Amino acid sequence: MSTQLECIERRIQRVKAALLALGPMRPGSITVQYRNRAEKRGPFHQISYTHRMRGRSESVRPEALTALRRETQTFRRFRKLIDQWVDLALKASKLRNAPPASTARVRAGRLRAPEAS
Repeated sequence: MSTQLECIERRIQRVKAALLALGPMRPGSITVQYRNRAEKRGPFHQISYTHRMRGRSESVRPEALTALRRETQTFRRFRKLIDQWVDLALKASKLRNAPPASTARVRAGRLRAPEAS
């Protein structure tokens, strides 16, 4: 196995470990809404999210606001880690399935001429 592939595999293992360490999470973004928008009176918080292609909005109680902010932040971290894992897995797959360097003659989309002996 190439050292580059080993490095990618180690990075994948670190991403997996970070995913296991995540706590409670939920998708969404928390916004402040107003009962009277024109005068900005009566503020309340609302969480909006999409799940299974359906958008939803829910009111947030003031005592639950801190916990929900932490959960939405954890979900953003989760998505970022999943994206990293997919990127690394694609790189690893390309390295595993690449032809050996001695027989590779295609580079940057152009054929290279065989080297003279």
